[in-house]
Amino acid sequence: MSDPRAHRDPPPRANDGEEPAGVTLTLERREHGERLDRVLAARDLGWSRSTIQRWIEEGRVTLDGVPATRKTRALAASTVVVQPAPPPPSEALPDPIPLVVLFEDAHVLVVDKPAGLVVHPAPGHPSGTLVNALVHHGLGVDAGTGLRPGIVHRLDKDTSGVMIVAKSPEAHAKLVACFQAHDLDRRYTALVVDHPPERVTYDTLYGRHPVHRKRFSSTVTRGKRAVTHVERLERFAGAARVECRLDTGRTHQIRVHLADHGTPVLGDPVYGRSPRDPRLRAIAAQLGRQALHASTLALAHPISGEPLRFETPPPSDLERALAALREQPAP
Repeated sequence: MSDPRAHRDPPPRANDGEEPAGVTLTLERREHGERLDRVLAARDLGWSRSTIQRWIEEGRVTLDGVPATRKTRALAASTVVVQPAPPPPSEALPDPIPLVVLFEDAHVLVVDKPAGLVVHPAPGHPSGTLVNALVHHGLGVDAGTGLRPGIVHRLDKDTSGVMIVAKSPEAHAKLVACFQAHDLDRRYTALVVDHPPERVTYDTLYGRHPVHRKRFSSTVTRGKRAVTHVERLERFAGAARVECRLDTGRTHQIRVHLADHGTPVLGDPVYGRSPRDPRLRAIAAQLGRQALHASTLALAHPISGEPLRFETPPPSDLERALAALREQPAP
């Protein structure tokens, strides 16, 4: 699909030269007594511990209105305000990759990410990513740092669907807080092997696999909480179509929860298994990726508070796989 924005002038840059908006957090009882820098780093706000320590030294972090130090301990129910430093210019290089833009204003950009597109540069993927495309199209991404400007959440390379990107430092800070608080609605469509219950919630601990360290597991004895709500929408012979709603956003969460409960995403090369049915194997081979699509994202606009909701249908490769599955409904 061609990009209607590829030849237009870049939009005006929002909040240029201004400090990002502060992020306000309330500390929890379980965090009481821990070092504040460790607590903030553990909250998955997108800031490394070294970054938080630097901001503490610069007086950018307060606890109940008092500037924090590196030795400050968290107090349950206390209020922490973090004033992020202005982000440096993006280090990502431009790349002429077409984008499907669902929404754009001075503060946010919403795109329909295709399967096969990595979100940001990383070892092994220095270019050819969503961030490189954003830089090429001059879409005014002035938020975030280094090789991840504007990125507040991610989709796996081979997962398609809705993504929101921050364009201003203020929007970036508020979107990070929104995702950290899970104050939004994220829904995914997946094709899975076998038949999950009609409705089920997987509420588990979640962490690195104890043996395969590049994988994740929901059967660990220590880790963070992960919650996925699954609703079965259609049943086929040996497979099903489901909708997954996230309460948390752990890496690979949907893929792991479905696989660990016996219904892996069709075509998942990491957590899946080869179906016994040769017809399903053929469908998965033709698809060539995990059958997972981020179909819905609903949240409040980070600046205006206006409700935003974006929905995208599955791309053509998933539609073809679904049509093939429908040829043999469940007995």
